[in-house]
Amino acid sequence: MEALSNLRYLEFGEMIVGPWAGLMLALFGAEVIKIESGFRLDMTRRAGVTAEGGRVAAYIPGQPIPEGMLTDTPVFNWVNLNKKGITLNLGTSEGVELAKRLIAISDVMVETYRPGAMDRLGLGYTDATKLKPDIIYVSSSAVGYNSTGLEAKQLGYGPLFRALGGLGYLTGYPDGPPGEGLGRDDVLAGTMISTAVLMALIYKQKTGQGQFIDFSAREGISFLIGDSFMEPVLNNRDPVRQGNRDEVMAPHNCYRCLDEGMDRWISIAIGTDDEWSAFCNAIGNPEWSKDGRFGDAPGRWQNQEELDKLIEVWTIDHSDREAMEILQGAGVAAVPSFSIDELWGDPHLAQRGIFDVVDHPVLGAQPLIKSPCRLSVTPPNIKSHGTMLGQYNEWVYGELLGLSRREIEDLVEKGVVY
Repeated sequence: MEALSNLRYLEFGEMIVGPWAGLMLALFGAEVIKIESGFRLDMTRRAGVTAEGGRVAAYIPGQPIPEGMLTDTPVFNWVNLNKKGITLNLGTSEGVELAKRLIAISDVMVETYRPGAMDRLGLGYTDATKLKPDIIYVSSSAVGYNSTGLEAKQLGYGPLFRALGGLGYLTGYPDGPPGEGLGRDDVLAGTMISTAVLMALIYKQKTGQGQFIDFSAREGISFLIGDSFMEPVLNNRDPVRQGNRDEVMAPHNCYRCLDEGMDRWISIAIGTDDEWSAFCNAIGNPEWSKDGRFGDAPGRWQNQEELDKLIEVWTIDHSDREAMEILQGAGVAAVPSFSIDELWGDPHLAQRGIFDVVDHPVLGAQPLIKSPCRLSVTPPNIKSHGTMLGQYNEWVYGELLGLSRREIEDLVEKGVVY
């Protein structure tokens, strides 16, 4: 039996945050019912091409899907593995009533809509508890459902709550602009939501009570950099961007290697005097390595700009893999900056079972990264490709809710199931 095989989870929302949380639980057996609508396609579904490979007119939310438009993409496939997707137009009263019937038979529901939208539909937490008193209800937004102040009800995707949470300011080089997360922040937020759900399930096992989880993606990001928030209070200094460098370790950077026509680099991190000694021995104990400025950790940190230049004199004469083998062989933390292709072909990652390939009826063979979490007795399992639009309509409306085929067809004709 899978770890979460008795859990039914309703997913209202799109993009990455909410769907990623559902994915983490679906991989461990949760029955995740993903609620979508053709009138407002998930942004990760909007391929904008026809089945024949031609371009189509821009998809307009609220309008029918252009004929022949592909609604399956690699990103959507990966984030929605193992899910049972249905189409349901919540802009209709009948659609809302069907959503209520699903809530009544579910254990968890997660929504990532604009704050207040579910309340206006009659699907907010208070409404949900009337249908299922012990429901675990997650409301996720950029700054929090119950937030107050000037930014209350602020909308936003990953780049916004990365900036508001402070992580963007700390990411990047000292002489450059703040860094962009490029989706990583959505994954972080989704992982936190899945963890919060698991904690609520444990609480429910002990007490029989459900919970309302008000998740602020901005605060979730801030949680990761608590030490930086304490810097002004404890040390009277503001944290700044420092590229690849560390607060304590030196050398700690990314160094250019013999490129052979390519852009090749290796990351090296040294935290102790023993590691420094091993590093010096591995590179042949050059004369500069005996410089008193580098004799201890504080000295290396204070003089790391000069130290980095000297180290690169050695790395530039070696390929990234050669430098890795030399340094790792000496017990020094060092690894190249691998390209995507190199990661897919890396023997260590392959031996660890990091990657898999899933067959998709439209996209074909899709390589993807498996769950980062492993359980010895109930490991994660990829059972199906990302759900196709409305793939489980008949199963959910027919078997779960008991509607007849004619009733389902009538809902399709009315645009309720679309």
